[in-house]
Amino acid sequence: MKRIACKVSYDGTNYSGYQVQPEKRTVQYELEKALHVLHKGAQIKVVASGRTDATVHARGQVIHFDSPLNIGEHQWPKALNACLPNDIRILEAAIVENEFHARYSVREKEYRYKVQYKETNVFTRNFQYFVPYFLDISAMREAASYLVGTFDFSSFCAANTDVKDKIRTVKKIDVMHDGNELTFVLVGNGFLYNMVRIIVGTLLEIGAGKRPPSEMKKIRNGMKRELAGKTAPGHGLYLWDVTYDTPIFKG
Repeated sequence: MKRIACKVSYDGTNYSGYQVQPEKRTVQYELEKALHVLHKGAQIKVVASGRTDATVHARGQVIHFDSPLNIGEHQWPKALNACLPNDIRILEAAIVENEFHARYSVREKEYRYKVQYKETNVFTRNFQYFVPYFLDISAMREAASYLVGTFDFSSFCAANTDVKDKIRTVKKIDVMHDGNELTFVLVGNGFLYNMVRIIVGTLLEIGAGKRPPSEMKKIRNGMKRELAGKTAPGHGLYLWDVTYDTPIFKG
């Protein structure tokens, strides 16, 4: 039995999220269905670095599974992609140590959130959140600086989560600007449920002039969800990259 790790990219537009749900189309279901075909009816469980919500995309999701098949790591992407829908692609695969765990071995994750503002683009409507007004980039960058570090991020966590420990370390938040397109880049050791989307939603309110940048520090210290802004929609979010202490893929 070998443990296989894969880097997965998917367009989340037509999925009800990553995790298997009854009578709904999910990324995990499609991955396990493909493995079911390759293993001639055997049930193979897939473990991911984390879940993504409905309509959320991934450029670098990481999964692992155990398989008895004698398939080389360079052949796994081709074999799986032949059984997957064309909105899910296996980019790379590697044979890893049995101790490797796609979720628990994570060192840090990078998420990106894409926004189109002032002018809509019909061709990117499923991949960027459209904001029909001017945004103050400098104000958002100033506000973002208050969230870099190790803090209790209760204000930026969905209220319906069961997680008790809400202390996380955010290593970087960048606001990249190219014409009418914005990309929020967030890197950290882990993120709470809806944390990235709530941070982005709050930054957008600050960028629109609804709050001053300094209010972000008060929101952070208040540790109450109702202090932060609205949760940004899922379709602008990407799980961009997942890194581990020991590099897995040769690239």
